[in-house]
Amino acid sequence: MIGDSKPILVELVSCPSLPRPGGQLGEMPFRADAWTPTEIRQLRQLFADDLPIGEIAKALGRGRGGVADRICLLGLRRHSFRSWTSIEDEDLVRRYGQDATATIAAELGRTCAAVYARAALLDLSEGNAPDWTPWEDAQLRAGFVAGISTAQIATIVGRTHSGLVSRASKLGLRHPNFSPGWSNAEIERVLALAEAGHRYAAIGQMLCAEGFVARTKSGVRGLMNRLGAGKGWGRFWSDEEDALLIRAYQTNASLTPLRQRLGRSGSSIRWRADYLGLRGTHGRTSGWRGGPDWTEADVARLREDYGKVPTAELARAMGRSKASIFTRANLLGLVHGFHRPWSDEECAALEIAFARGIAMADLAAALGRKQAAVHKYAANRGFRFGRRAKAVFVMSVADILKLGRQTGEEGEERSDGMNSAPEQETSR
Repeated sequence: MIGDSKPILVELVSCPSLPRPGGQLGEMPFRADAWTPTEIRQLRQLFADDLPIGEIAKALGRGRGGVADRICLLGLRRHSFRSWTSIEDEDLVRRYGQDATATIAAELGRTCAAVYARAALLDLSEGNAPDWTPWEDAQLRAGFVAGISTAQIATIVGRTHSGLVSRASKLGLRHPNFSPGWSNAEIERVLALAEAGHRYAAIGQMLCAEGFVARTKSGVRGLMNRLGAGKGWGRFWSDEEDALLIRAYQTNASLTPLRQRLGRSGSSIRWRADYLGLRGTHGRTSGWRGGPDWTEADVARLREDYGKVPTAELARAMGRSKASIFTRANLLGLVHGFHRPWSDEECAALEIAFARGIAMADLAAALGRKQAAVHKYAANRGFRFGRRAKAVFVMSVADILKLGRQTGEEGEERSDGMNSAPEQETSR
């Protein structure tokens, strides 16, 4: 139980026992590790108290594998809130997608839904569905007999809804909700109840109380759709309701109070408005934006400062977010030109820094640019700096250019400032 909610079903019926062999059974030899009735009762009690299998094994003085095997043989299942252990995760990773989920859940003492949830968190993928086990077939048959929804049965046995329906069809099972065809008397009665304003679920209950076949809400809705008897839950629109809807569209009023007063759904109102050809105009020219409206003065300032002032600083000055600034600038077709172009000296410093083994961080600090911007500019021109040691002292652009001039005077490098550093960088 969880609070006052209904109990969570983990099993509809016990797995059918195997047929007992005929004739007289021979005497079995004594085993010191055999399970006694007292141990089995204690195991059931500890399992019902939601103790981990490891703690149960410690309390009983047995191995974890033996306790897990006995839990599986006894068919014990529970909706547990205890955390998954590393041993259980390893077992789940090893077996998931190969063994049936019901078998894994039985040996772990958990529900199929818990196994699926844990497998999803572990990013485990499932291949072809394994064969159905006798326990799963037993739950399927019992669920169809009891009239439980197929979606709930699929959750209990740990199968997809489509797979469960396919298995039921193969076993020749028919759910009681799939009732026989509609008679003329039933159709006339449904139309009369719908015209009186009753909901589909209530119509199904009324039909059952009057001696007709029990019908579900979806069954009644399907019949009404096939008959073309209107939208919503069967209540026709009156002239007064149409007048209120038309006035709401004419005055740009909210449809929420109208939906509450008329007891109509949002889809029903939209369908009726489309049927009447109503097209509303928006009461707010700026839409439903939560921030302040953009005035002509705001737009003029944005046109003047965008691309010249950093966006974060401009957003603080205008009392808006950066996203708002970017969005309005995009709507106005403004192009951000804040990133200054590279000068000839900066390009020369880039080539010298690459040739002299200067680190990217030192080059970015000397240029007064962000390291990501320098990295992108250098990569577009074929300069791959890689990992380099940072300099001990802070360098400037003049210091880097001086290294290039010294290299040209000594004649140790090529006249363009490039040396064998690219080859060394490639070999790294």
